[in-house]
Amino acid sequence: MGSAHSTPWATWFVIAGGGLFEDVVELPEIRTNLLLLSMTGFGEARTETERLSVAVEVRTVNNRFLKVSSRLGDVYAGLEGQVERVVRERIGRGTVTVSVRVDRHSRPEDFRVNTIAIQAYLDQLTRLRPKTTGSESDPIGPLTSLLLAPGVVEDTRRDGVDLEADWQIIQPVLEEALKKLHVFRVEEGQAMERDLRTNAQVVTAGLAKVTEMAPQVSSDFRTKLIERINLVLKEQGVQLQPADVIREVAVYADRTDINEELTRLKSHLDQFEAFLVEQSSTGRKLDFLVQELNREVNTIGSKANHVGIAHCVVEMKAAIERIRELLQNVE
Repeated sequence: MGSAHSTPWATWFVIAGGGLFEDVVELPEIRTNLLLLSMTGFGEARTETERLSVAVEVRTVNNRFLKVSSRLGDVYAGLEGQVERVVRERIGRGTVTVSVRVDRHSRPEDFRVNTIAIQAYLDQLTRLRPKTTGSESDPIGPLTSLLLAPGVVEDTRRDGVDLEADWQIIQPVLEEALKKLHVFRVEEGQAMERDLRTNAQVVTAGLAKVTEMAPQVSSDFRTKLIERINLVLKEQGVQLQPADVIREVAVYADRTDINEELTRLKSHLDQFEAFLVEQSSTGRKLDFLVQELNREVNTIGSKANHVGIAHCVVEMKAAIERIRELLQNVE
């Protein structure tokens, strides 16, 4: 951009989604052997040729779907589909914004004097001269001053734009920026993966405690039931029949049985771990799985009328909520 051959004229276009490089950066291939990818990232690249200076910035934020928004200048409007295709090949989810700046280096033949316009200015000045100076011999002034008038000097660089030729320069810069964006997203994804595992371990630990306490639910109910009934019947001289207690305990045990929920919760946690080690980012799958985790934990909390289990459920629900929030930014 700082080239002595550059001029202020430039074309900007922004696309929600490099070829000669001064500094070549070795980067990994895009979307191969990955775990989780963050939907938030940034990447940039630039290059300069004899004709053009190109700079590309790519920014991404989270979105449930892939959203490609665009704001293009008239000159490069025809490249929107090609840029979007490159972006969609590399990004699966999120809002992507790609800013591309193209500066065209000026050449003498890019500028042309509009003789019709300058003659029109001269004719008007000639007619106005007697009225303003009172003398027909007064000079009009330097002809060069008219070059600053609107429409006198025409910039023809827009007319000479070759979209296909320029795309051969812009595309490698765009791909380089996407690679750098990819590195950023991988690093963010690794940090999120650690947090996801930490919170999943909290749920796993809570599951182990609930599994250990579950058999005590019916036993504790039986003990409390006998104590309460004996207290009521003590003054009446009525003896409690064991069969009656067994029947009531059996009904309660069936109503509060959480073995199926515990089994499903363990299965979901195993699947959660499997998704974390897949070679492609699995944010959408993990998002659905977290809904199942939350459903099972809520059912356990509502069925198991036990203080210790209730405490574990609170801790597990808090961890699942943290997981859900993290997954909002995972592709």
